[in-house]
Amino acid sequence: MTDNDPTTDEAAIALAHSLLDAARTGDGTPLLSLIDQGAPADLRDSSGNSPLMLAAYHGHAELVRDLAARGADVDLMNDRGQSPLAGAAFKGFTAVAEVLLEAGADPDLGTPSALETATYFERAEIVTLIESRRA
Repeated sequence: MTDNDPTTDEAAIALAHSLLDAARTGDGTPLLSLIDQGAPADLRDSSGNSPLMLAAYHGHAELVRDLAARGADVDLMNDRGQSPLAGAAFKGFTAVAEVLLEAGADPDLGTPSALETATYFERAEIVTLIESRRA
């Protein structure tokens, strides 16, 4: 097997897809285990979504907390300029927004920002969480 072996490339791509799928479904066990073994916490899919972004967008607060604790970037935006916090605000996942804010997520990043998203979609609890961090 060489570095240019297509079998190796296919296996790496399949592993990356499985990590991203685990983030979507909230299955932290394989995802966190592989990150603990050296897989990149900020791996990105073809749209620029990281595991943390996918976990946040799908409402998996504990997985978001675990990923952030392992060094995943809580402000890593996808290719559309959306932050994980904005994704949580869009979906109305208050618990995820709280975890991200506790981990230091910036509510003003992205287009639109998390605060703009929460305001637009009338996510009052998330707006209050964001504003309370500024006081």
